[in-house]
Amino acid sequence: MRKKIVAGNWKCNTNLQEGTDLAAAVDKLVAEKGADDVVVILGVPFTHLTNVVKTVRTNRIGVSAQNCAAEPKGAYTGEVSAEMVKSTGAAYVILGHSERREYYHENSEVLNKKLALALKNDLTPIFCCGEPLEIREANAQNDYVKKQLEETVFQLSANDFKKIIIAYEPIWAIGTGKTASSEQAQEIHAFIRSAIVEKFGKDVAEEIPILYGGSCKPDNAKELFANQDVDGGLIGGASLKAEDFLGIINGF
Repeated sequence: MRKKIVAGNWKCNTNLQEGTDLAAAVDKLVAEKGADDVVVILGVPFTHLTNVVKTVRTNRIGVSAQNCAAEPKGAYTGEVSAEMVKSTGAAYVILGHSERREYYHENSEVLNKKLALALKNDLTPIFCCGEPLEIREANAQNDYVKKQLEETVFQLSANDFKKIIIAYEPIWAIGTGKTASSEQAQEIHAFIRSAIVEKFGKDVAEEIPILYGGSCKPDNAKELFANQDVDGGLIGGASLKAEDFLGIINGF
């Protein structure tokens, strides 16, 4: 059975003390009221990783970086390597987020380097894919997303591919208040799973969690997570409020 996963992406929010306090609040709520069968992950800024790892009970909550460098080490001022991330105690890294692709021009070549380094350092990549509004309006989202996967994670061996988490993010629904309908979410998630079947076979496809990453909130999580191929969420704004995040965790 595939894992149920709710991962928060704090993005560029919270200072160190605020982030530590938020992690402590989430940890307390998850321990007291969280569903036992849901994997909870906190994607926090680089500056917070060590503190958050020490703050949460890591048997219940995993900690993730939001990115890592495309090089293992060297003269790359300001970069944080996969090895550095791993050394903090973090277990996950978010790669390929639409904001990284758009604002920092990360292409498939860069992402493949990051994937290789994350896996080499025993980090679990949460790999993002998804289409902008003009692609959705042209009804070309399936081809667009499949190409994203073919150029990156479908280049992995089946054994390495089984180590990743896929996050589908409709770019048109991130931070806009728009949300894909439950039917739209299931349709594209089912398509992604069918593409995995085509590439790696049914057994592999049935192991891979696919998360929904577009304006998921406590009031729509239950409907979204009820879909057969939606295995959880990659949560942005709602992950910055502990009670809201708990409401999503308990949406299964």
